[in-house]
Amino acid sequence: MSADALLSRLDRVKRTGDGRWIACCPAHDDKSPSLSVRDGDDGRVLVHCFAGCGIGDILGAVGLTINDLFPERLAYNHSPMRRPFPAADVLRCIGFEATVVAVGGASLLSGQPFTETDRERLMVAVGRLQEALTAAGVDHG
Repeated sequence: MSADALLSRLDRVKRTGDGRWIACCPAHDDKSPSLSVRDGDDGRVLVHCFAGCGIGDILGAVGLTINDLFPERLAYNHSPMRRPFPAADVLRCIGFEATVVAVGGASLLSGQPFTETDRERLMVAVGRLQEALTAAGVDHG
């Protein structure tokens, strides 16, 4: 929506600058214009009542909703891009899981038997390391 759609529903509209207006607030008995309306750089319409009226009350008084202040979303034909974890975090996790595997290997070499809990944790570590390789696109066959 452009600011014009809102401004056409307001009284005593006065332009105060490029993409800026002031008008009487429809949410209270406004004797002197106290509602600021502005076109945002990103296509949003910015609204502020200096008397303190809430945005819901202002828009409700003129038959609009908060969604009307935002530009229409473009239709996308693809899934949102997955954001990768920071490399330092990934390396810390890999380092920790590698330590789990190393401790398990050292225990095995020293002849200490594994408990069921030890085996399960070792398998979790191996699985996480394999997942990290897969996520990085590395063939670990």
